[in-house]
Amino acid sequence: MKDSLIDNTTQTTNSIQVLKDSSSFRTLKDNEFAAKIDERWYEELYNNNLFDTIYKSVSELTYEPVEYPELSTDTLKARLKRLDARTPFNVEYNPSLESVIKSYLKRRRKHLQSLITLSAFYFPMFERELDNQNIPLEIKYLAIVESALKPRAKSRVGATGLWQFMFATGKEYGLDVSSYVDERSDPIKSTIAASQYLSRLYGIFGDWDLALAAYNSGPGNVSKAIRRSGGYRNYWNIRHNLPRETAGYLPAFLANMYIFEYAEEHGFTKYKPEIAYFETDTIHVKRMITLDQVSEVTSVPIEKLQFLNPSYKLDVVPFIKDENYSLRLPNEVIGKFVNNEDSIYAYAKAEFEKREKPLPQFFKADDKVTYRVKSGDYLGKISRQFGVRVSEIKRWNGLRSNNLKIGQRLTIFNKKPNVSTSSTPKVASKPKAISGPVTYYTVGNGDSLWSISQKYPGVSVQDIKDWNGFSGSSLKPGMKLKIAKL
Repeated sequence: MKDSLIDNTTQTTNSIQVLKDSSSFRTLKDNEFAAKIDERWYEELYNNNLFDTIYKSVSELTYEPVEYPELSTDTLKARLKRLDARTPFNVEYNPSLESVIKSYLKRRRKHLQSLITLSAFYFPMFERELDNQNIPLEIKYLAIVESALKPRAKSRVGATGLWQFMFATGKEYGLDVSSYVDERSDPIKSTIAASQYLSRLYGIFGDWDLALAAYNSGPGNVSKAIRRSGGYRNYWNIRHNLPRETAGYLPAFLANMYIFEYAEEHGFTKYKPEIAYFETDTIHVKRMITLDQVSEVTSVPIEKLQFLNPSYKLDVVPFIKDENYSLRLPNEVIGKFVNNEDSIYAYAKAEFEKREKPLPQFFKADDKVTYRVKSGDYLGKISRQFGVRVSEIKRWNGLRSNNLKIGQRLTIFNKKPNVSTSSTPKVASKPKAISGPVTYYTVGNGDSLWSISQKYPGVSVQDIKDWNGFSGSSLKPGMKLKIAKL
């Protein structure tokens, strides 16, 4: 064994010597274009594996012919030709792309309709930031491939957000990641960062197809594919030399682009989103506040606030000196919030001060219950049922996200022991008796429990809930509330 090892070493050494002495070695040439890519990229000092993942379906794409008579090859060719004329991407017909498009249309219709509906909210903000960075607006379809438009999407290796940034790269592009905040999930900030990165990739490759390939697997893998293909620079000519997931990356991107551009021709409906991007605005917070506190004072459902503010991991908007953390709200409540912000922050401060950290001191042992998650449950719904906060449920159960599974068991330290663990009553069984004079308040449009409490000195939101037997905070115009005269 030892002699064999010596022989192998000697042979290797001799081989190296031969190469060093060979004149042919000195005349070997690299691919000039690929070498320039490497040189420019090394100057940028970025990690080639910026985005480490892509949806499993992309790496498992098959290109077998798909029977889909609703779309003829001739019709597809004509549409792709029109699409190619108005985009900088090479949207030329080829059988592989036809296979992917027909496969999506045949097998993923329900999923595609959901994405088309959701895109009505996200695409306007994407387009604004892409235009600001002079990036083709069609790049918005990349977020479909990367995250399925889920701002909190997280891959098995930690890539996060709509554009799937890794931790280090997110930091490098100015995206704050901390215990409270993950700006990789912020739709606007992450889009700006992705635009800047893509712009640099295009500056290196001079081709948007290759820039997208590099976005997925890193410029190094693309330059290697160029070398191995014999110097070709067209994506379709180097595709067989790219990593498997990258080989399916551009076809998936182009297939989604085609389907979205011709959605109505394929029977998809473009619904108006529940809330449109232009119907919202942001304010910079001046004090720490939680989304459930904001929900309390504005009557905006906690689920809508979470949707509009996905970068706050614990549903807490922190206040840190020299950091500008913002809160996105529907336009109709922005004015009310700004006009009453001093009292709102005072309310939030008082709420924080009332919280006692050690759970055994704050709750009686008898108040601890185990709740089993049912179909249709979500954290906001469960928190209102038990009169606790979403952030508390997450802390008690070690939850990192808002995702729940049917049948999952949650530990709840119940502040309202009379609330059932199997249903969600809107009214508690017995309102708290009021001793002394009582007045009645008629709920008007835009009223919330918090805004009503502000009209009566010394009256808190919880007082109103107790006097009227509420376990939640939903109000309807015309409803009469009992208020004790303090």
